[in-house]
Amino acid sequence: MTDAEPKLARGDEYIVIYEGGPNDGQTDRRISTDGGVDSEITVLTAVDGKETLIDYNRTSFTEVGGQYHVVYSYDAKDSEPVEDPEDRGDRQ
Repeated sequence: MTDAEPKLARGDEYIVIYEGGPNDGQTDRRISTDGGVDSEITVLTAVDGKETLIDYNRTSFTEVGGQYHVVYSYDAKDSEPVEDPEDRGDRQ
C-alpha cells in the first residue's frame, strides 16, 4: 500500500469491501467522521449463531465514479477465534 490517503470530507460515505475471514466478499458502507477512512475496523459477526469480533486492516483503495472503495483484509491474529468447519465434528 502506498502512503496516499483517500481525499474525503467529514460526512462523506465510502464503500468497504471485506477480504478473507467470515465476511469475505461482503460489502458495507461507512461514513467518514474525520475526513479520512479507518485504517482498521472491528466487525461484530455471527458465525454459526455465535457473535464474534472480527478485525480487518485497510490494504488498498480505489476511486470509482467519485466514491472510494476501500479493501480491508482479515486480521486473524487480532480477531476472536472462529471455529473452523473442519473441526466441528458432525455439526455443520
